[in-house]
Amino acid sequence: MNATNIITIIFFLGLIFGAFFLGLWDADTNIQKGLMALAWTAIFLVCLFYVDKKKD
Repeated sequence: MNATNIITIIFFLGLIFGAFFLGLWDADTNIQKGLMALAWTAIFLVCLFYVDKKKD
């Protein structure tokens, strides 16, 4: 299993955790929850960038 697959699995597990336990997709979301999901996605993209750069 390569690093890209591991990072993607961790990202989706984080999304599931956020959906069920933190209520990111509830009807009563606020700006803090939205920014938390945006930050999680930004971390995911940065990790993908560095793993791809390390491959080359």
